[in-house]
Amino acid sequence: MKSLAVVILNYNGIKLIEKFLPSVIKFTPNKYNIYIIDNGSTDGSVEFIKSNFKRINVLELYKNYGYAKGYNIGLKKINDDILCLLNNDIEVTEKWTEEIMIQFKNEKETVVIQPKMKDSNKRDYFDYAGASGGFLDRYGYPYCNGRIYNKIEKDNNQYNKINNIFWACGACFFVRNSVFKKFGGFDEIFWAHFEEIDLCWRFQNSGYKISFNPNSTIYHLNAGTLNSDNPKKTYFNFRNMLFTITKNTKHNLFLLLFEKHFIDGIIAIYLLFTRGPIHFIAIIKAYLSFYKHINLLIQYRQNNKREITHYKTRSIICEYLFHKS
Repeated sequence: MKSLAVVILNYNGIKLIEKFLPSVIKFTPNKYNIYIIDNGSTDGSVEFIKSNFKRINVLELYKNYGYAKGYNIGLKKINDDILCLLNNDIEVTEKWTEEIMIQFKNEKETVVIQPKMKDSNKRDYFDYAGASGGFLDRYGYPYCNGRIYNKIEKDNNQYNKINNIFWACGACFFVRNSVFKKFGGFDEIFWAHFEEIDLCWRFQNSGYKISFNPNSTIYHLNAGTLNSDNPKKTYFNFRNMLFTITKNTKHNLFLLLFEKHFIDGIIAIYLLFTRGPIHFIAIIKAYLSFYKHINLLIQYRQNNKREITHYKTRSIICEYLFHKS
């Protein structure tokens, strides 16, 4: 029987911990470990956890390293066979680990599994972040079974089948510990957002599979840590999308980036007129950071395996506009 560690990364999330951690403790079998990696919280999170949740193993980092580096540092101390990287704004359900662990046992080539993710506030609907598993279009724009941009589907069991996906959401990310560490974990250049997509892409370039399992369900308080109105989210999404494509695509990079610059420019102008200058400026800053790191990204690209075609849909934006109309 393989061992499992549920690992929650926390930064100043005392209110989320108080609300969501009890379900994790209740529905995670006692034979499995639960850890919280604390990224230097200043809101009393660590003291609150130690006083109220004796089952929890707390790993203190004393500084906010972000998602990628925070997990990489903390996970060095955890040796369980399977890791579940879990946001602090997730509510889990009964037997949520059971089917996942069975699948890992039966499918040796599967390295990452995502459960069905539903909205904590609209519980009949899929969650924005992960829904029923993620994919990319040609230009690196992410979408999910159950969610294309802001069009979110009601769960009518239309995706109730185990199947391969391109990426699993980092809010609830089951991964084989040995393979995670073999690949060096998350790329810390990302800091936050898209690091799980980059890692899933790298796994698949080496022949591993990413899977969605609908027999496990969790509920996510979408944007519990960073909401869509925050320009930081816009910045990280656009910058890290560029990072991910540059590192991993096997296709003509110059042509792809030329096309993507044009599309992102249109989106930036649209956001300028619909949401104000802060998101427009965030995209400009994302591109400045991208070009600042371009030499390092090209070096990554030269060292990475680039074996797979990363898309089936050329432009999810066009598909979204078509469905919207």
